[in-house]
Amino acid sequence: MVFVEVCIGSSCHLKGAPRIVELFQEKIAEGKLENEVVLSGSFCTGKCNRVGVTITVGDDIHTGITPEGFSEFWKNVILPAVEKGK
Repeated sequence: MVFVEVCIGSSCHLKGAPRIVELFQEKIAEGKLENEVVLSGSFCTGKCNRVGVTITVGDDIHTGITPEGFSEFWKNVILPAVEKGK
């Protein structure tokens, strides 16, 4: 099981957190990964970046995630974490 927290604090909210959450929900549904990925929100993780949203995957913090770069993040970070967790 992969635990994913999307920062929804004010800075990340303004940088696209609501859209990132939607993209996660879409990808989880498309891949039928509801039992593999636990998606939640968090308030500021203290890793604010000038661009994008901060996302915590397990114990790893990723900064600067944008809607435009989400597909690459999903492919390179989330899918390998799901495979590792199986």
